[in-house]
Amino acid sequence: MPKNTPWVITLALRYTERLVGAGIEPSVGSVGDSYDNALAETINGLFKAVVIHRREPWRSFEAIEYATLEWVDWYNHRQLLAPIGNVPPAEAETRYHARVGDQALAA
Repeated sequence: MPKNTPWVITLALRYTERLVGAGIEPSVGSVGDSYDNALAETINGLFKAVVIHRREPWRSFEAIEYATLEWVDWYNHRQLLAPIGNVPPAEAETRYHARVGDQALAA
């Protein structure tokens, strides 16, 4: 599938609109500074390899959206990650907030 297909452009535009709506600036800094997005690129690459390229050809943009939602839910709630104690990211985040309590909110 060519890199600049209409669904890729539409997805990029929706992503940018959501960032703006949430008051988040996109990461467009130089490598090595606080805007380095290597982690995001790693996750995006994993997603493309595991979902996008394995299920081609896609019949609709909606099918891609649904597959994305399924994968993100799986990754956040069921994928066990060794670097964070062999628990899913959502569980690690819950544990973190339970540990720090209201300290983070007070700051």
